[in-house]
Amino acid sequence: MKILIVEPGKHPREAEIDGSLESMQKTVGGYLQAIYPFEDEAVLVCDDESKLKSDTQWNRMLPETGDIIKGTFFIAGLGAEDFTDLSAELMEKYRQRFRNVELFIPTPNGLMPIVIRD
Repeated sequence: MKILIVEPGKHPREAEIDGSLESMQKTVGGYLQAIYPFEDEAVLVCDDESKLKSDTQWNRMLPETGDIIKGTFFIAGLGAEDFTDLSAELMEKYRQRFRNVELFIPTPNGLMPIVIRD
């Protein structure tokens, strides 16, 4: 399964995994949580318990949900009943969407993102 992996502090990268539960859990570092914030046939998959883990870094802000993803996540395509390859078009779209690295600084009003542009 072709996916786009987004790690904290890094640019997104294309990868291929076998699509098994084990390979997906290994990619995100824990139990799976699927989020559907996009209008496209795409899903964001992250670690369900990442916000409880103190050793996991904040990754990217999701304005679509008003949330911040913590830890590594990946974007996959949506099939009829399961996740599938992310199309080349959506791969490029989300590579650009998550291209800029984001750092987060704690403030009295919550986390403030600082975008690092190339």
